[in-house]
Amino acid sequence: MVVVKSSPITVKNYIGGKWVPSSNNQTYKRENPANIKEIIWIAPNSTEEDANNAVDAAQEAFKSWSKMSPINRGKYLYRFAEILESQKDEVADLLTKEQGKPLSESLGEVNKTISEVRFTAGEASRLTGETLPSERENVNIRTIRVPKGVIAAISPWNFPLVTPLRKIAPALVAGNTVVFKPASVTVGMGYKIAELFEQAGLPEGVLNLIIGSGRNVGNQLVNHPKVRGVTFTGSTGVGSNIYEQASKRLIHVQLEMGGKNAAIIYEYPDIEKAINQIVPAAFAATGQRCTSISRIIVNKQDRDRVVAALKEKTEAYVIGDGLDKQTTLGPLVSKNQLETTQKYVQIGLGEGATLIAGGKASDQGTKGYFFEPTIFADVKPNSRIAKEEIFGPVLVVLTANSFNEALEICNDSDYGLAAACFTQNKSYQDLFVNQVEAGMIHVNNGTISESHVPFGGLKHSAIGPYSIGSTAKDFFTDLKVIYDANN
Repeated sequence: MVVVKSSPITVKNYIGGKWVPSSNNQTYKRENPANIKEIIWIAPNSTEEDANNAVDAAQEAFKSWSKMSPINRGKYLYRFAEILESQKDEVADLLTKEQGKPLSESLGEVNKTISEVRFTAGEASRLTGETLPSERENVNIRTIRVPKGVIAAISPWNFPLVTPLRKIAPALVAGNTVVFKPASVTVGMGYKIAELFEQAGLPEGVLNLIIGSGRNVGNQLVNHPKVRGVTFTGSTGVGSNIYEQASKRLIHVQLEMGGKNAAIIYEYPDIEKAINQIVPAAFAATGQRCTSISRIIVNKQDRDRVVAALKEKTEAYVIGDGLDKQTTLGPLVSKNQLETTQKYVQIGLGEGATLIAGGKASDQGTKGYFFEPTIFADVKPNSRIAKEEIFGPVLVVLTANSFNEALEICNDSDYGLAAACFTQNKSYQDLFVNQVEAGMIHVNNGTISESHVPFGGLKHSAIGPYSIGSTAKDFFTDLKVIYDANN
């Protein structure tokens, strides 16, 4: 069992119902991003052979798991949710120590996971097909949903609990078996997920955990002939590479990737109310969310009011270790993310943007990866800080002369995950909903998703059926059409 207080945790792979080290016995360590002197866990650096073993175990388990009633499969998810709820304080503590986000955000992620798993467990009774009329008198036509087989689930580090369960839970309910590869810097939570399913009594081989690099383990899973689908959340660059590899085998992929999400403020008199929605959407998880608002587009005459409200709200953040209850902004997840954020701040200054708040690393005395929440104004639409995903606590303000221009700036992006619009003008609301190029649209509220609602995007942000909600089964099942003649 994972015991958070006795760091470092010794993490292992979970293959065929057994906890095993990597075949080469190599390991690597993970530091606490808030205190780099503290090692959180030691994990196996697995090989292609380990990945093959995990796929073989999943393929063997599929023979019986796929034949089980969906309702009975769903019962394992209900048990998982109950156990997770009973251990949520411990799980949230581990999540914060490993990923860095404030404990309140970690508890929020745990609670969201419980809600999503319970909804997905209920989907077991909604794996419905259709009955269709025939052109012929003696033929009945119906459709049924069947599991695909072995699913490779590759998850990111920013939401290391809820995002994997968005893949694992619907895959299992539909009758698939899973090989799960968590992000290399948050494998402690992956280990915890496998442990909770073991406690829930999930049959051996139905869920397998494999820990290692994307180059060795991830690519092997994507290219393995027994893997029948790949669900991935992460960067657009990695997702594009997975898409290319999977297309050669003609297997289905579900990709949820990057975002450069905008919020338009136009003819909205209560500027503070809008900013109170936007700032948390920008800086939750220290800006490391695919749905983070990273651009504000505002009417020119409201620019100064927006900037003043942003500065006041942003400077109220308390930076520190996420386990400190006073903390409202934790560290970035890694040295690499810290250096990337620092690089983009310098790019923004070089492009002539006005630095309103933040802009530098924050020394908390632990050499952690802390960075101040940062606001740039007077940003040009074609600048790099307005176009490229930073994945850090950086929010930029652009201005527009008309609502149509604001919408054009919003859509001038390779990404299309989420977008928000704050306006009391009904015609602007309708125009935004109909013309914005984003998969998740928010009118007069921030970019918050809910546990039973489809989640996905357009353009370079996503490929395949949306996750969560009623659309998840469109990826995790195949459709069969039956023509039944009554002779």
